Amino acid sequence: MSKITAGKLSKILKEHERWLDTDKKEGKKADLGGATLRDANLVGADLRDAYLNDANLRKVDLSRAFLSEVLGLNIEQFSKVKTLYKAELDPELMEQVKNKYPHLLEKPEEE
Repeated sequence: MSKITAGKLSKILKEHERWLDTDKKEGKKADLGGATLRDANLVGADLRDAYLNDANLRKVDLSRAFLSEVLGLNIEQFSKVKTLYKAELDPELMEQVKNKYPHLLEKPEEE
């Protein structure tokens, strides 16, 4: 998958939210596997149960995002993330972030 435009990402996230809100009966699960999301603003995005295997998260703002039970997400994908400030992660992944990339959990400086 290549770089996803802001418009396409917005549609994917709306369908995913609908999928979650309808107990997975309507909408569509977000599949962002292999996608380049560079510089995307995912502040507060609900990505629970989304598929993010090999997604490029370089400079992505994931503050306040819901990332619990995300499929295919690993600690190395966070190496270039802009921030994870107040994001929700699975406990095991959160512990790995605290150990390897603790700066991502700090409140970001205003730009």
